[in-house]
Amino acid sequence: MAWALKLPLADEVIESGLVQDFDASLSGIGQELGAGAYSMSDVLALPIFKQEESSLPPDNENEILPFQYVLCAATSPAVKLHDETLTYLNQGQSYEIRMLDNRKLGELPEINGKLVKSIFRVVFHDRRLQYTEHQQLEGWRWNRPGDRILDIDIPMSVGIIDPRANPTQLNTVEFLWDPAKRTSVFIQVHCISTEFTMRKHGGEKGVPFRVQIDTFKENENGEYTEHLHSASCQIKVFKPKGADRKQKTDREKMEKRTPHEKEKYQPSYETTILTECSPWPEITYVNNSPSPGFNSSHSSFSLGEGNGSPNHQPEPPPPVTDNLLPTTTPQEAQQWLHRNRFSTFTRLFTNFSGADLLKLTRDDVIQICGPADGIRLFNALKGRMVRPRLTIYVCQESVQLREQQQQQPPPPPPQQKQEDGDSNGTFFVYHAIYLEELTAVELTEKIAQLFSISPHQISQIYKQGPTGIHVLISDEMIQNFQEEACFILDTLKAETSDSYHIILK
Repeated sequence: MAWALKLPLADEVIESGLVQDFDASLSGIGQELGAGAYSMSDVLALPIFKQEESSLPPDNENEILPFQYVLCAATSPAVKLHDETLTYLNQGQSYEIRMLDNRKLGELPEINGKLVKSIFRVVFHDRRLQYTEHQQLEGWRWNRPGDRILDIDIPMSVGIIDPRANPTQLNTVEFLWDPAKRTSVFIQVHCISTEFTMRKHGGEKGVPFRVQIDTFKENENGEYTEHLHSASCQIKVFKPKGADRKQKTDREKMEKRTPHEKEKYQPSYETTILTECSPWPEITYVNNSPSPGFNSSHSSFSLGEGNGSPNHQPEPPPPVTDNLLPTTTPQEAQQWLHRNRFSTFTRLFTNFSGADLLKLTRDDVIQICGPADGIRLFNALKGRMVRPRLTIYVCQESVQLREQQQQQPPPPPPQQKQEDGDSNGTFFVYHAIYLEELTAVELTEKIAQLFSISPHQISQIYKQGPTGIHVLISDEMIQNFQEEACFILDTLKAETSDSYHIILK
């Protein structure tokens, strides 16, 4: 009985000891992790978290890239930590971008002693505007005819070779450069961020752009299509001096913030380093064939060639009268639409070949493009040319024919003369002249063009009248010419100058 009473006593002692040990352990935890001593950084410093960090993939920020591009413009101080930098630019002002070669020894040896091609673009930062970029740029072109979005300031640039600016790509320029030599290109952005905002009531927030640079090396065929490196940065463009005011405003706002709030923002850097990105997709605008003039033999740029301004394009656009063929590929059909001023509809007809477009009926085209552009596109697809208002045929009188006429008796009356020659079997070759304005000036220009002379070399044009008189050609006389009338041109040297008189017989 006594032995049975000892068991509960032993249990109570053990239980009491366990409770005391548990209370002591709880009190220790309370002292170590009290409200005053608790720090999240201490928790993250625990070995278990460091182990997880070491298992993460390495960060690419410390990776040395083959090229680096530095925009010489200060970044905004009002950008939060871990956000992308933002740089303010003034419209039309020249900003330097330094092209730096960061290759390690032995890296990319295939471009040693060779040129590379870089393509500069100003594109939209917002995804919403990227989807409608083509329409946005076409609207800008309509409101600013003759202007470009992006230009190169060639006199200030150093080390660039053969700069190009395609007339159909207002936001793109390109050039060649040698990575082994100092290269700096000065760019000008002519659009402002508020031009692409939805509502324009004043004081609206402008949309951000991106400056992107894609660099390519030469392939076996001498074409610059092998991608090497791409980088970009975020910018906003203001009216002249507006970027300076915006930078000053941001700086003053940051100065008013508390030190604790300032820790959440990036400092303002004197230059902007473009960060690595994916290459820009070239789908709609760019032909995969090499740009004209880019080949294995290169010559340095001179001021008289390849100016990137709108008034000095390196090559004129192709004529707009070419016909679309059933064998035309979808890519060639896209180029045909651009050349014939149907750029708005290139995305609608992205996968259409020449045969697909030619199969469209008039109603189909009008339903897709609307009445005005639909009729114009249908006529262009069918190759319908506008008939001239007046067509005449002319033939230059030869010296041999003139000597024969002087030795022979007078010719028969005009109504007995054959249209393609005379009774002696002399053969005449006529050229067609098409007139639209029906003026003497237009006729002078067409005759000068026909015989490859300057219009200034033609003093007067006469028409041989009754009894051989010379009647001065006027606008009213041309308007009364018969359709498909035939004339023989005779030339007389002017007595007072080096010009000529033209006589229509």
